[in-house]
Amino acid sequence: MIRYVASRLLGAAVMAVLATLVVFLIANTVPGDPVLAQLGDIAASNPETVREWRAKWGLDLPLWERYGLFLRGLLNGDLGTSIASQRPVLEDILQYAPATIELATIAFILALAAGIPLGIAAAVWRDSWVDAAARMVSLIGVSSPTFWLAFVMLALFYGGLQIAPGPGRLDPIAFPPPDVTGLFLVDSILAGDWEAFHDAAAHLVLPSIVLAAATIGLITRTTRAAMLEAMGQDYVRVSRSKGLPERFIVLRHILPNALIPVVTLGGLAFANLLAGAVMTETVFSWPGLGRYTFRSAAALDFPAIMGITLVVSVSTLLVNLLVDLSYALLDPRVRR
Repeated sequence: MIRYVASRLLGAAVMAVLATLVVFLIANTVPGDPVLAQLGDIAASNPETVREWRAKWGLDLPLWERYGLFLRGLLNGDLGTSIASQRPVLEDILQYAPATIELATIAFILALAAGIPLGIAAAVWRDSWVDAAARMVSLIGVSSPTFWLAFVMLALFYGGLQIAPGPGRLDPIAFPPPDVTGLFLVDSILAGDWEAFHDAAAHLVLPSIVLAAATIGLITRTTRAAMLEAMGQDYVRVSRSKGLPERFIVLRHILPNALIPVVTLGGLAFANLLAGAVMTETVFSWPGLGRYTFRSAAALDFPAIMGITLVVSVSTLLVNLLVDLSYALLDPRVRR
């Protein structure tokens, strides 16, 4: 067990170092001229202004030297300064991250709450109308483009039926709860502000459904396949020959053995939800990391691009590490 944990920790550390190199190279080799994007045509035509601007942001240094400065800053907890906002990138990320974490967490809970039962039902009633309906839901979720689904949900429930609130985290006239964690649901509970809680929860419904749609489909498919594979094992036939109730067999024998691929997919799905909320946050005007990333990319704000990409990469590595370590809890063979 100790060797297993140590190997996973070492692998995660090596991947984190490689991630810094990949992030730096991507941010510094993207097409486009950050000078022109930030200074404009008139200022960019002045060689002295361009020279001063490039020296200020270190663009006049060799690539390897800039990478060394980037690593030195990381060791000191410094992700650089955003060109667009003129603030430390870490401060920007800490400001926008709670909104994305709240949205991704609700979407992930929704995906698990819908995907696992659908997958179980599809496997138990294989080739029935239940199985066909579950697979249809899975197909729609996986194949629907995020931006299209977001526009359809807004047009239908906000513009047409008018039963859902508009974009944003709160109504324009509402006051946010006192800032403790940055998560409106948690902060409103801590403050006892139930009006803000209901408002924040209502604004989470549509974007969380849109963000969770593809993940629901993937979890449904994976759960169904894992359940069907486990149902064909000898221990299931022995349990049925003993006369055990079918529900007991499904929940106590089949489901625990089918959870490992679901846990693997679930960990990757949560990391993808954190990283893939750009379109959802843009359409729903959600003030999170997705919108911050979109604006930074549009402005060629390379310090912000490097910072947010590195944070997302490290978050993905940490989620994968937790998934690997959870195998030891789910499968005794891993501990041995």
